Amino acid sequence: MTLMALRNRTRDRWTPLDAVSPEGELLTFRQMQAYGRRFARAGRGAWYSLAIEVVWQFLVLFSRFRVRGSRHLPAAGGVLVASNHLSFADPTTLTAFCLAAGRVPRYLAKSSLWDLPVVGSVMRSGKHIPVYRGAPTASGAYRDAVKAVASGECVTIFPEATFSSDPDGWPMKGKTGVARIALETGVPVVPVANWGTHHLLPAGAWFPHGIPRKTVELVAGPPVDLSDLRDVAPTREVLEEATARIMRAVTDLLAGVRGEEPPADRP
Repeated sequence: MTLMALRNRTRDRWTPLDAVSPEGELLTFRQMQAYGRRFARAGRGAWYSLAIEVVWQFLVLFSRFRVRGSRHLPAAGGVLVASNHLSFADPTTLTAFCLAAGRVPRYLAKSSLWDLPVVGSVMRSGKHIPVYRGAPTASGAYRDAVKAVASGECVTIFPEATFSSDPDGWPMKGKTGVARIALETGVPVVPVANWGTHHLLPAGAWFPHGIPRKTVELVAGPPVDLSDLRDVAPTREVLEEATARIMRAVTDLLAGVRGEEPPADRP
């Protein structure tokens, strides 16, 4: 690599994020490549890093991002990221969004993934958190998530716990886990709307539908205000109110992306 090329690469890597992906601009192929060069790298682990780099190349080829609100993700300290869920592609696009904002996301995911070849190595390398559904150890995921954010990690959660069953893709009612973690630890909850992944990788599809390239929109909002709920007992009513606020924030962001009002019965 020539000295000039090295200088250019360094400049691309360390210029302000807004210069690489201007707020609200649909990224070109070159801008997608530059966006990937902004990814946080420290603390990813070897297998997680490899998976990120491989999957990102597919996203560059098959999608175009429009990103907004990265500034709402704190540069350091424990944080919870709560997103809607439409596709198996959601973790890949949300990971890219967090990495470009300087954070390495850790996911809560079903424990069976840890038993799969290669995938299990990625999950262990990335310090993700296994969820043993229905098992006596199920509460361990909650304790591990609390420990992770308390130690300064970025933990990403899909509160719906599954793909939205709404025919128009609006978020469903969320589970209370993210609210419980937030109220116990006091860390901020940053809502994110992730839209377009269901066109890129529809439910049931094995390969991306990337021709023509699909638009993926990712927008984060300010942390959800839970301040009045932090110093009271975490009753079922309190947890449901906190969860409703989180899902309402996600839904409002998604409504802004889509330019339409959600149904009255949505969170």
